[in-house]
Amino acid sequence: MTLGRYVWTRLLVTAPVLFGVTALTFSFVHLLPGDAVDAIIGFQDVSPAVEASIRAEYHLDQPVWKQYLLWLGDAATLEFGESPITGRDVSATIGRRLPATLALGGAAWLLALAVGIPAGIVAAVRAGEPADELGRIAALAGIATPNFWLGLILLFVFSVRLGWFRVIPPDAPLASLAMAKFMLLPTITLGTASAALITRLLRSSMRQELEAAYVRTARAKGLSERTVILKHVLRNALLPVVTVAGLQLAFLVDGAVVVEQIFSWPGMGRLLVRSILRRDYTVIQATVLVIGVAIVVANLLVDIVYAILDPRIRY
Repeated sequence: MTLGRYVWTRLLVTAPVLFGVTALTFSFVHLLPGDAVDAIIGFQDVSPAVEASIRAEYHLDQPVWKQYLLWLGDAATLEFGESPITGRDVSATIGRRLPATLALGGAAWLLALAVGIPAGIVAAVRAGEPADELGRIAALAGIATPNFWLGLILLFVFSVRLGWFRVIPPDAPLASLAMAKFMLLPTITLGTASAALITRLLRSSMRQELEAAYVRTARAKGLSERTVILKHVLRNALLPVVTVAGLQLAFLVDGAVVVEQIFSWPGMGRLLVRSILRRDYTVIQATVLVIGVAIVVANLLVDIVYAILDPRIRY
């Protein structure tokens, strides 16, 4: 099977998955008690006619299946309407928040790769030595440490006690030095677990590759140890790491919900939490849908990259 045919096959498989994501997103939100009208009215004493007009405005007087089709049509064109709570355009709101989440998730992902890959190489090459033991302990601690706890500790030590970082984001553009400095702590918080996971996975994968026959052959031919490790062993050992690294990129966007709340980061995670507290169902649906689509697309890209690196999986 050629690469192009494989990509088209994966796209066809992804289509029903995306449809399932929309159905689950819509269903879960509608399983919550109450609806948007209850959030709008609150404790106000309004007449049944006013309540009926509000329900008609947001199509809440229609059957659930028809509401879903209307919402699905709007979602396909990225038009999520207005928030019944704030009156703001939902698509524009997400458009303002999405870059901040992508920047934080991308920075955490790059940090995880920059730390996890070198650490995994050192641990594999120095197996059984102090560097390996230290790396394994650090990786285990990184995986076991909850990111919300790590974020609170970093915030307390470096922001409250030492005063090196701001407690809340500066009033500055996203692409600015002040915002980049503030983003350091949430980036470490979000990327630590991923870096630890990549370290352990790469170490294990490289240890298996180092026992392979082609490694002994390469050494017997007189190749330097650096060439054997970086050109041959690392290339083959990176295949499972690519899968995990791609999935981690999607999960970092998802996992940013807690971290953004801790550091008051103006991203989609914080928007989702605030929308849940305000019962802003329109924003909740749109935000969860965007996160779900990001995870599905990340899985698709991982499959394509894996097929490029290892043509055997196309068959």
